[in-house]
Amino acid sequence: MIERTLFGPEHEAFRDSFRRFLDKEIAPYHAAWEEQGYVDRAVWKKAGDNGYLCMSLPEEYGGSGADKLYSVIQMEELARGGYSGIGFNLHSEIVGPYILRYGTQDQKKRFLPRLASGEIIGAIAMSEPDAGSDLQGIKSTAIKQADGNYLLNGSKTYITNGWHTDLVIVVAKTNPTAGAKGTSLLLVERGMKGLTYGKPLKKLGLKAQDTGELFFDDVSVPASNLLGGEALENKGFICLMEQLPWERTQIAIGAVATAQTAIDQTVQYVKDRKVFGRAVADYQNTRFVLAELQTEVQIARVFVDKCMDLVREDKLDAATASMAKYWATDLQCKVLDECVQLHGGYGYMWDCPITRAYADARVHRIYGGTNEIMKEVISRAMGLAGR
Repeated sequence: MIERTLFGPEHEAFRDSFRRFLDKEIAPYHAAWEEQGYVDRAVWKKAGDNGYLCMSLPEEYGGSGADKLYSVIQMEELARGGYSGIGFNLHSEIVGPYILRYGTQDQKKRFLPRLASGEIIGAIAMSEPDAGSDLQGIKSTAIKQADGNYLLNGSKTYITNGWHTDLVIVVAKTNPTAGAKGTSLLLVERGMKGLTYGKPLKKLGLKAQDTGELFFDDVSVPASNLLGGEALENKGFICLMEQLPWERTQIAIGAVATAQTAIDQTVQYVKDRKVFGRAVADYQNTRFVLAELQTEVQIARVFVDKCMDLVREDKLDAATASMAKYWATDLQCKVLDECVQLHGGYGYMWDCPITRAYADARVHRIYGGTNEIMKEVISRAMGLAGR
């Protein structure tokens, strides 16, 4: 196998430390969290106390000033363990960076240290019942009032961390007649009058992830909570487009890590499982299937690692990120389907890690922009404009 050059010794030492945290604070409880539909809130505070949240934020805002590779390790280790209920990645590497990059100085001071400590949990609300991957089609509005505040109305769905969230970045139209050019991002806080939470949604997979709905009924959002202040009013769509490549790369990272874990687990299973007096691994079909899967996952890992190099250099473009997201998640689903097959009947039982991973994987081809949308982004970068 090609040796990975992405991480140094200090990163691998961190991997060991974070893995111990997962083994102690998450592994014993994750199955129960799947039953209740959300993780216990206390795990967020424990992660914050250990410095595992918002690590890439500057120290002045409560982070560690760490490079993003530490967050990549967290993504890989959460995927390796099948801990799909834990929404640390979105909190630390989407919500935090949005505020760091676009927020006013006041917004950074008010929110970032509390995100890093786990005092508050962050989310981002883009999708709506009638607008998923098409962010230009959102209907939620935030109309500026005479006092300078914004009156927010609408609803959002499929929100990761949606049940626990204390701070949610809401995508809304501040100028409904201007299309994408009338979109802004608002920082909506728990307790604001008119904000209500739906129950955690019941899903095919990600059963411990508190995916939820939020409803906004004349929520008065202070002008001080417009992300970036007046300078970024009606410029939210630009912010979204700038940050989506990193979000999509994160999905690809998790997809490759999950696929590799599935192969590793399946290799061990087919060595141990016997059929007609022979190990399943002794059959040529088994060996060839796994050889093909391992080859494709190796190719995907090299590509995604290169994307991470580009992220660190701030050179990753939207089309390349879309390639990584679409290819890695398609491959993830292919790998898990084959691994379920090699597990036989056991692969259909919820107690089997492969089964849960199979159910969890399906949404990866949908969220962060469907893979069909990824192909649109790629084709347009090739100069193939659709109608």
